[in-house]
Amino acid sequence: MFAAILGLVITSCQKSDVTEFVDPATSAATLTDKAPTPATPNFNLEVILRGDNGAFGLVKFRQANDAAKIVTLDVSVRNLSPDHEYKLQRAVDTNLDGNCTSTTWLTLGKGLVPQSIFTDDTGSGKESLFRNLSSAASGTTFDIHFQVIDAVTDVVVLTSDCYQFTVR
Repeated sequence: MFAAILGLVITSCQKSDVTEFVDPATSAATLTDKAPTPATPNFNLEVILRGDNGAFGLVKFRQANDAAKIVTLDVSVRNLSPDHEYKLQRAVDTNLDGNCTSTTWLTLGKGLVPQSIFTDDTGSGKESLFRNLSSAASGTTFDIHFQVIDAVTDVVVLTSDCYQFTVR
């Protein structure tokens, strides 16, 4: 009897290879024996932006799998100046070498209307933005990089590495 209980305890303490995966489209949790792998090509991005003195930003860049070709950009920033206004910009190039050389910056927002990101009294801010990519052919791939600028001075406060994405 002692051996059976000991076996049960040891089995219950072993690390499981089962991973819970939450489908972002449905928010439904499922169990899988492997962690999910990212979509290939890169339809969705997690863009990290960094600045001086611990300033940080994250852009969750998501493309739904539908004909509308709307990209959502959920932006969050922290450790910036408190109670201040910032803008998210992107630049793309079609030379797919992983080296973002374009400096043709576009301010992002709600569709074609630029939208600022406002920080609170702690220097943190969030904004939900979107961009319509219906003019780009499905399968088009770009190198892309992002920056956050001070809306008053146009000084760059956060920058990202170069990413590659493909239009669904």
